[in-house]
Amino acid sequence: MNGPHDLGGKMGFGPVAPEQDEPLFHGDWEARAMGVVLACGALGAWNIDESRHTRESLPPSIYLSASYYEIWTRALEILLTRHGLLTETELAEGQAMDLPAHPKRLPPERVPAVLAKGGPCDRAVTAEARFRPGDRVRTRVTHPRGHTRLPTYLMGHTGVVESEHGGYVFPDSNAKGEGEQPQRLYTVVFDGTEVWGEGGEAGLTVSADLWESYLEHA
Repeated sequence: MNGPHDLGGKMGFGPVAPEQDEPLFHGDWEARAMGVVLACGALGAWNIDESRHTRESLPPSIYLSASYYEIWTRALEILLTRHGLLTETELAEGQAMDLPAHPKRLPPERVPAVLAKGGPCDRAVTAEARFRPGDRVRTRVTHPRGHTRLPTYLMGHTGVVESEHGGYVFPDSNAKGEGEQPQRLYTVVFDGTEVWGEGGEAGLTVSADLWESYLEHA
């Protein structure tokens, strides 16, 4: 979807200014926000792609004025209410109702093991790869209403396949509850002038990991 998150190649937002020796968190509330989001995700009511899409779907006026972890918490509120784990009344009053614990509640002692395990998204696929390293490919021009990992600024541009990584969960379908539908994933390298024209920096390249259905032979 064309949301406020998809800023690659767009002007008017100022320079990227990396913070030297940036801390993991700029305040205690950020660490707590991350912990709450991870604990709620462990309930299994939604997947990582739905979570990402929910953040992307925040109104631009909110998304662009919010900090990183504020975006996480605002999206979490939506996910919890959407899946019946939080009521609008609880959210408005800031108080939980006296309900029994969720059967998949993640107790504190299990947190390290869950984080260490992670959530691998590689999957077996049987279909042969449509593309091979060295192939010239073009990204499709598509503007889906739902989630996609194809950046807008790369749509319709030509690049070269650098590597093929096997099958991975297809986020576009997974975010909508339509199943994992795994596809092959490729790293494609684009020349800067191909993406940004004459204003592109000479010698600059952009690499992107893209699913097979995003690509066609050039």
